[in-house]
Amino acid sequence: MNYRKLGKTNFEISEIALGTWQVGGKWGSSFNDTTADELLNTAIDKGINFIDTADVYENGMSEIAVGRVVRSRSERIYVATKCGRQINPHVNEGYQPKVLQKYVEDSLKRLQLDTIDLIQLHCPPTEVYYRPEIFDLFDKLKKEGKIQNLGVSVEKVEEGLKAIEFPNVTTVQIIFNLFRQRPSELFFKEAQKKDVGIIARVPLASGLLTGKFSEKSIFDSKDHRYFNREGAAFDKGETFSGINYELGLIAVNELKKLFPEVSNLAPLALQWILNFKEVSCIIPGASTENHVLSNLSTLDLPLLNPEKIAAMNEIYEHYIKKEVQHLW
Repeated sequence: MNYRKLGKTNFEISEIALGTWQVGGKWGSSFNDTTADELLNTAIDKGINFIDTADVYENGMSEIAVGRVVRSRSERIYVATKCGRQINPHVNEGYQPKVLQKYVEDSLKRLQLDTIDLIQLHCPPTEVYYRPEIFDLFDKLKKEGKIQNLGVSVEKVEEGLKAIEFPNVTTVQIIFNLFRQRPSELFFKEAQKKDVGIIARVPLASGLLTGKFSEKSIFDSKDHRYFNREGAAFDKGETFSGINYELGLIAVNELKKLFPEVSNLAPLALQWILNFKEVSCIIPGASTENHVLSNLSTLDLPLLNPEKIAAMNEIYEHYIKKEVQHLW
């Protein structure tokens, strides 16, 4: 495993980390504690020391599982969680310091940890980034020892740029992958100037970049890849990075032509991200141990040469850029 500094947190974290949106099993299935424990322990055994969760993942079950496993291990494991998405309706007016403080305290109870290494606002409405009192709350929580650092998870580059104007924002979690390249332009430069850690989320475009989906793939009705393609439940950029599924398959088929000897494109897609030194870590999700091992196999690959990277970028430029670049 390779490790990188997570901005001004000064945490040295595994460049491949773990996202736990589906740590208890596949989309549409009930939460399985055994699956979660096996998956989390495998990740830690392989050198992953940064785990990202949220209070809304499986109604808190993800946090409970993460806390249980982390407490059972002797290694230093950094835990990041999120707050705010419980607010319903999820609007600016619902974001109040007392509400958010209660969410943080509830997360601490579920995790059963002494403190939260990194608490992140969970894709709040854009207006929230213009309210200093929301960000001031987390200085108070830090003084109380409930958190160590504040970060944000954003939908849009503009939100990330606004968030890092607050000096207590130490990290930004942003969708970044081969099919969502805009953050690598202005945002990466500004974040680096302010020593803000960059956490690349949705790195495989909801699995699209594994190359394992086709026109015949069937998604469970409870899977966001089935019900959220047009943003019915939340920002559609979370699902296949906002790309039209059929167009995405066309672009992926071009990738397959570029790497005809490869059956699983995921490690290559992850390596493409790691080519950006501004990125602190990537947080691919996993619902099985094999997913964890697949993600980590990225580290065993020879480095992508400049010609291959240029060819991958050309696929984005030709098929994807005009569809998504201006939206997020």
